[in-house]
Amino acid sequence: MSIRVKVDEDLPRQVAELCSERGHDAATVVMQGWRGFTDAALWPLVQQEERWLITADKGFADIRIYPPGNHAGVLLFRLEEESRRGYLELTQTALERLHFEELTGSIIVVTRRGIRIRKP
Repeated sequence: MSIRVKVDEDLPRQVAELCSERGHDAATVVMQGWRGFTDAALWPLVQQEERWLITADKGFADIRIYPPGNHAGVLLFRLEEESRRGYLELTQTALERLHFEELTGSIIVVTRRGIRIRKP
């Protein structure tokens, strides 16, 4: 089953391409002209579209601001050293190992060491 995702501007556009190749409806913040929006301005737009947000911005993992169950979902990539290749590897890992349709509303953190899931 496919999901709808929005890839934040802090990630390479190829993240959206990998999601699309797996059958997901993927769009990017940059494609929609939302570059430079604050988190507070971006969040409601993404949620209006009922999309998962894929980001490297750890602020979106703050459960006090974005409590699980009150949104479509957040997929957060964390790397010790940022790189395009690293983000693409984390994307592949997430797409291979996660069943997003069963995790709606969750905050998921993907690192090279593993995956942490905070469900609603």
